[in-house]
Amino acid sequence: MNFRSILYIITSAPLLLWGCSSGDQVPVGEGMSTVMPSLEAVQAQYGSLPLEERLSGIVRAGNQVEIYPRVTAPVVEVLVENGDVVEEGEPLVRLESREFNERVIQARANLRVSEARARQAEARLNELNNQLRRQESLAQQNLVSDVDLESIQAQVASAEADLELVLAQVDQAESALSEQQDILDRTVIRAPISGTVGGRSVEMGMQVNTNSPLFVIGDLERTKVIVNLTENMLRYVEIGHTARIYSETMGDTLLYGDVSRISPFLARGSFSTEAEIDISNVSGLLLPGMFVTVDILYGESEQTTLIPLSALYKHPRTGQEGIYIVPGFGMETEPITDVDTDNPPPLSDPAEVEFRTIEVVARGREVAGVTGVQSGDWVVTVGQSLMIGSTDNRARIRAASWERIMSMQQIQPEDLLREVMSRDFSAGFRETSGN
Repeated sequence: MNFRSILYIITSAPLLLWGCSSGDQVPVGEGMSTVMPSLEAVQAQYGSLPLEERLSGIVRAGNQVEIYPRVTAPVVEVLVENGDVVEEGEPLVRLESREFNERVIQARANLRVSEARARQAEARLNELNNQLRRQESLAQQNLVSDVDLESIQAQVASAEADLELVLAQVDQAESALSEQQDILDRTVIRAPISGTVGGRSVEMGMQVNTNSPLFVIGDLERTKVIVNLTENMLRYVEIGHTARIYSETMGDTLLYGDVSRISPFLARGSFSTEAEIDISNVSGLLLPGMFVTVDILYGESEQTTLIPLSALYKHPRTGQEGIYIVPGFGMETEPITDVDTDNPPPLSDPAEVEFRTIEVVARGREVAGVTGVQSGDWVVTVGQSLMIGSTDNRARIRAASWERIMSMQQIQPEDLLREVMSRDFSAGFRETSGN
């Protein structure tokens, strides 16, 4: 439900929050009368409109990572809690390690066997090399046959091959031991980065595997906000543009950051991409996973006439978008900022009200730049729907200040409706009590 829909509900309610009503009974002929609408209007202004794109974003901690185990085993000890600050390499969880420790012992034993075989093969080769040297010396004196010499040479070659084989087995055993030692080390799950621990989903006794999330760790003082940009937005939103971030949970606090990164790849189907906004979070207002509203400021429009967004009205009969203006309305009274609904300020004498089609050239968060209306013209911002049933296009006008309309537009629809319902209930209660 948008702001104009809320205003329609309000201006149609028995007791009106803003002091507008369906008006007084005005005579129009013998035995006949019509309802004179009561409206609020504000003067259009001239200026440039800050251009901004409003998006929804989600907060992520700096360098935010999820922690998963790298082996399957029961949990025997959890060493940290949610909110703990840890340093890189600090242990977080210990898993049952007996089976993995036995594998290390077996791998170490296999390595010792391979090393012993290598020493045997090396000794055998040394012995045969000594025999070969003696045979070669005797062969030079023609004291041994060529057959005997060739036989010892073949034995040396075989011993060399045996040594190479057992040395390869030693390498395999060392690799197996290193692998098993690495698996054993994985039973102690350590922090991959420094940061704050959250999202704990592990308890002692749980059987975890490589698909079991344990924790989330991130830097809460160095956060980023992720927003989605459409293909069209990429034409004007650029790295370096200022982003204004706010949320209902933050009250009136506004945070500012810059668009730091934009992915050049559009997602299949949605044709959108992610942009990241780096923002300091020393105050701790932003929490990872929190949804926020993001206004990306990307420039200013040309000088034009400005009106509040609540002045824009789509005529239900013609479907045209335009505004209601009060051409003959002057500055009889000072524009009001606050309205006491129990004692509202007086309305003007009946004034002509005209519906005028316009062209919207730019939109901001609360303001639109338009053509078809001049600066200083009085435009209706509250009660437009009451003019649909008017027979003479006249209404009583209350001059509102620009600040008042801006404040009204920033009120959340649910809060506005809650206030109206509360006042309606109170009014009904007073009437019942009076009877």
